[in-house]
Amino acid sequence: MDEEYDVIVLGTGLKECILSGISSVEKKKVLHMDRNKYYGGDSASISPLEDLWEYFKEKPEKIKMEKYGRGRDWNVDLIPKFLMVSGQLVKLLIYTGVTKYLEFKGIDGSYVYQGEGMIFKVPSNEKEALSSNLMGMMEKRRFKNFLCYVTLFNEEDPATFDGVDPGKTTTKELYDKFGLEQNTADFTGHAIALYLDDSYMDKPCLETIKRIKLYYESLARYGKSPYLYPLYGLGELPQGFARLSAVFGGTYMLNKPVDEIVMENGQVVGVKSEGKVAKCKAVICDPSYAPDGCIKKVGQVVRAICLLKNRIPETGDNESCQIIIPQIQANRKSDIYVCCVSGAHQVANQEYYLAIVSTTVETDHPEEELMPGLQLLGPIEKKFVAVCDLFEPTDDGTQSKLFISTSYDATTHFETTCTDVLDIYKRMMGKDLDYSSITTPSEECPQ
Repeated sequence: MDEEYDVIVLGTGLKECILSGISSVEKKKVLHMDRNKYYGGDSASISPLEDLWEYFKEKPEKIKMEKYGRGRDWNVDLIPKFLMVSGQLVKLLIYTGVTKYLEFKGIDGSYVYQGEGMIFKVPSNEKEALSSNLMGMMEKRRFKNFLCYVTLFNEEDPATFDGVDPGKTTTKELYDKFGLEQNTADFTGHAIALYLDDSYMDKPCLETIKRIKLYYESLARYGKSPYLYPLYGLGELPQGFARLSAVFGGTYMLNKPVDEIVMENGQVVGVKSEGKVAKCKAVICDPSYAPDGCIKKVGQVVRAICLLKNRIPETGDNESCQIIIPQIQANRKSDIYVCCVSGAHQVANQEYYLAIVSTTVETDHPEEELMPGLQLLGPIEKKFVAVCDLFEPTDDGTQSKLFISTSYDATTHFETTCTDVLDIYKRMMGKDLDYSSITTPSEECPQ
């Protein structure tokens, strides 16, 4: 604590661990602290299962707990997310070498909700588009033509634009060009391009095309869905980046209280813990460590963690899946997300499934807002519901050198998480992260 550091990181959530790992790789002297005795913060995986009851302040009854098998067989994510195969987080994992600390398994299916309680598989290619029950016969052909256009689109080759100006033509105008119906545009924007709301419709279509291409490029790797998930739960991810930081000389202190982020003349100079101050040039932290006035509440997320005895109905033999309920299908402003994993991912007893339903809170009755998703699950053995505040920093940190991450949103993928990480990196370092510049040591991380 008496030393001076380039960066002090507070909290071991995934965002903070990624930035800690990359900072160490870039030869910054890093001190990483967490008030908790475990890694992961809000993005931790709870194990054994009995600790889940304790986390939600319920008392597990021995007779009831026995039916769930060994508690150590469970690793329950507090904030569920899947990795897009060709997405930003996978790129970070590969270029930093953190993949050597982890094992992954594909997610079996990607679905979208449409109509009265009905879910449909998101078409994985032009052939599936023609056989999908999501659309009528004529719409299938229009959507097939749309997918062909997006697949062949090359930002560097205007010959592939077909009369579209990707920097000016809006996404709505692009949909109209191919005659796509509202429902088709709906699942394309929310279940494929993964937009959080419909504001993208009036913006230039280039970003939408890139997102759709990312989805299908990811899907092409494995064929079932574009998503991956780490064995033993998402808590393995922050630990992987923490190991990376340790290999490069980062110092870790768990179960370490943080008394104060010390500021002088509006700029960070250190962190005070148990009466001692560790000096530093910058601080990275999650919102729970931020001083008063440095964050603002921007909303809430409600999540329901559900233990299931059976697969989710209408998903066939799939042991895992994602289901997105677009906002318009539930008469809402925000999408509802459902993700399901199982014993195949080493996160549950082999006879059980673990499903999490989440959305952004819009009313005074958050749990009721999850009903369209909960109704898709079939019988629920046990349910835990949490409502979490969403925070974001009040300034960008470039002057104060205090870089605060945003809270995790309701989405069940990591793209928005990585966008925040890369944005903090750019503000802190004054440059974009160059993945290709990252190298890792040849030795294995010590156990």
